[in-house]
Amino acid sequence: MGIDANAAGLRPFSGRALRAGLSNVIYVRAAVEDLPPALAGIADHVSVVLPWGSLLAAVAGPSTTVLRGVRGLCRPGATLEVVLGCEPVRDLGELARLGLPALAEAALPGRLAAGYEAAGFALTCVRPIAPGDLARWPSTWARRLAHGRDRSFLRVVARASSAAEAAGAC
Repeated sequence: MGIDANAAGLRPFSGRALRAGLSNVIYVRAAVEDLPPALAGIADHVSVVLPWGSLLAAVAGPSTTVLRGVRGLCRPGATLEVVLGCEPVRDLGELARLGLPALAEAALPGRLAAGYEAAGFALTCVRPIAPGDLARWPSTWARRLAHGRDRSFLRVVARASSAAEAAGAC
């Protein structure tokens, strides 16, 4: 499944799926703030690769409200994988506009853990990604950004808690 607020971002992927005759793939035009209820609980894995704008604010802020919507897509135990990229000087204006601190700051893992936990995720990993590793990511945009400017990348992995875990049960 692919979800994007911009239909143009889905066209290349849906075209490939159609040409390959894949009948088990769906593409949904939706903003992360307004995910369709029909998608509740269907995902075993959710990837957010190099987000920008409101999606970046949601996963790096983090926005508990928006992350709860993403959690709603997930089955218990599903993996949420986020790849963040930031160019220290060039991206400062966008980070400030979104109210985000620098993505590489030392306090980031603790801030993310609290926000993700409040949204129903257990943070399992926050680590830098080397540009060479990013170049092997299954994303054209990731491969393009892996080369050139002084940009740092982070990989954030979280697991969707079960209803019992989210409620604090033992």
